[in-house]
Amino acid sequence: MKILLCVAFFILSICSSFAASNLSDNIRIHSNVLNYDLQYRVYTPDGTSPSDQLPTIYVTDGQWYIAQGEMTQLMDKLIAEGKMEPVVAIFIDNRNPDDLEQNRRNQQFFCNEDYVKFFVFELMGVIESNYPVSKDREDHVIQGLSFGGFNAACFGLMAYDKFAGISMHSPANTRFLKLLQKEYRGSEKLPLKMFLSFGDESDNLIEGRRFRKTLKELDYDVNYKEVKYGHNWQNWKPLLDDALLTFFAIEVTD
Repeated sequence: MKILLCVAFFILSICSSFAASNLSDNIRIHSNVLNYDLQYRVYTPDGTSPSDQLPTIYVTDGQWYIAQGEMTQLMDKLIAEGKMEPVVAIFIDNRNPDDLEQNRRNQQFFCNEDYVKFFVFELMGVIESNYPVSKDREDHVIQGLSFGGFNAACFGLMAYDKFAGISMHSPANTRFLKLLQKEYRGSEKLPLKMFLSFGDESDNLIEGRRFRKTLKELDYDVNYKEVKYGHNWQNWKPLLDDALLTFFAIEVTD
């Protein structure tokens, strides 16, 4: 019996170290800019204090990063292990909250000026008023996958005064990657740090390498990763820790 109790206590102590964070239910917000309602969920790490000034990561396609990516569990683990600083994550749902079959990402994610304004003038203000987060652009990251990765690149161009970190998993397709290369080459170098990843050739790898080359030629700080999988969660999920630690790693000193 003593052995069983010890084992149970050991398992409980391990689980509790990764389970003390909070993921809110869906929160509804009306956008005057977009003229419709959206929903999002907020992750706050264990031990969050009202006096904190925590960095934030805004995640488009948020419902997928939570379900398929299991990103909140990963954040719990990285924070508990002392590898990552505590971070508030805002997971924005791309669907109509009144009809989850209606996906709005095709109208939101392609350098949509109104979608950028929704973040900058509406959503970020609500988050900063209700959670102990930093208002410093250096502490703000935007992340997305596929078309959402393209959206993150758009934010780099259109909202760099608010976001210093741009996290892109398999952004867009060949056509839009060529457009990104053109747009970044046509802009002055911006104060951005980036994470960029691609899978195999079915994941636009060839054009992705050209995009990386463009960014490196422009002297951007880019953490670039390639994996052998396609345009799917076999590709993206194992790279979530690389993305998070690109922006929020705790430096280990001897």
